[in-house]
Amino acid sequence: MHPFTLSLIFLSFTLLTLTDGGSIGVNYGRIANNLPSATKVVHLLKSQGLDRVKVYDTDPSVLRALSGSKIKVTVDLPNQQLFAAAKAPSFALSWVERNVVAYYPHTQIEAIAVGNEVFVDPNNSTKYLVPAMKNIYRALQKHNLHSDIKVSSPIALSALGSSYPASSGSFRPELIKPVFQPMLDFLRETGSYLMVNVYPFFAYESNADVISLDYALFRENPGQVDSGNGLRYLNLFDAQIDAVFAALSALKYDDINVVVSETGWPSKGDSNEVGASVENAAAYNGNLVRKILTGSGTPLRPKADLTVYLFALFNENQKPGPTSERNFGLFYPNEEKVYNVPLTVEALKNYHDNPSPVAPVSGNTNQPTPAVGASGSGGVSKSTTGNTWCVANPYADKNKLQDALDFACGEGGADCHSIQPNATCYDPNTLVAHASFAFNSYYQKQARAGGSCYFGGTSYVVTQEPKYGNCEFPTGY
Repeated sequence: MHPFTLSLIFLSFTLLTLTDGGSIGVNYGRIANNLPSATKVVHLLKSQGLDRVKVYDTDPSVLRALSGSKIKVTVDLPNQQLFAAAKAPSFALSWVERNVVAYYPHTQIEAIAVGNEVFVDPNNSTKYLVPAMKNIYRALQKHNLHSDIKVSSPIALSALGSSYPASSGSFRPELIKPVFQPMLDFLRETGSYLMVNVYPFFAYESNADVISLDYALFRENPGQVDSGNGLRYLNLFDAQIDAVFAALSALKYDDINVVVSETGWPSKGDSNEVGASVENAAAYNGNLVRKILTGSGTPLRPKADLTVYLFALFNENQKPGPTSERNFGLFYPNEEKVYNVPLTVEALKNYHDNPSPVAPVSGNTNQPTPAVGASGSGGVSKSTTGNTWCVANPYADKNKLQDALDFACGEGGADCHSIQPNATCYDPNTLVAHASFAFNSYYQKQARAGGSCYFGGTSYVVTQEPKYGNCEFPTGY
């Protein structure tokens, strides 16, 4: 019998027996001026059977509206407050008392996300992350809430130095000792989990020539066999998650669980945002929900019951960036559905993914499929256009950085005219700024190919456009 037929039979049996699987939540972003009141939002969540929500702040009106709803809540301490939380235990204690203790337990706060995608934060707040997490946890201890409320921090896939094939997953080398090892030790000691934001859409959109749309949307496809572990991957989401599991395993943190703190697919995009459509968004989210709620783990961890937060509840009309940024919502601000997608096991009984009769652009399934992007490390988040850039590591050895800059501008063939004296990108006249421009030029000329942003460990991929003075960094040649 064909393996896909077997999979369908197993899936049908799972649905009929209502086997418990993972959990589905939703991100409630509010960068908009036309959203319903928080009270109406809580009614909407309950009407859809959603019992988990993640917010990006601690707005009192939202936390009060959630009181008594029995909806589990993850709140966020913004990146801008990491420095204060790290440096002043008194600030962390005051923050917890104002934003957690004041509402708990009537508002069922179950986790605190300390920062969001800190490693791609242009304000370079990485070094404050773990100290801030520890101070927030100690504040919870003082109120005896540390056993009930987890402390974690969502990372973007750009925190991986390698992600394709999934078995080669590893964290960026320069982040391991200063950040990941102490953070993972903290998660282990406190019984918490690693939050990860994954967006197969951006990988597909940037690499539609090599990634099959069916592979990105959980539809039937030949799949990809991982050359490292021999496992066959039938969707891009699994490959991305297993790259994170492999990275954890490489550092011997196999006992750390993963929560997918963000994932989604836009229903609309600009002309160059390949794959952004209502049909594809419905297919991605619907098939993902089916996978999670029916207890399907990943090839590397088949028994993993993942908790996944869809991004996002609403289309947010004030988000900057390309059109897709404002069209990730499951609902319009008037609470009408953008498309039909099941969010509970009960709703799955009548769910069918209906592929569009006109097939959108899809790739060649006979070619290797990167887990995040062509670079193998350019995992991207909702806050970007899908582009990636290569920049210098400001903490790299200055001699190594200079040698790498000399290579990029010389043998590497990078376009370094713009960083010459009196040229447009000469200022700021610093080694890090000049090296970043040269590294990115080389990276883009190499079509962001795997290994083209390494330079002896002195560089890494970022998903937000670098800012050095008035210099503009190219995204392609």
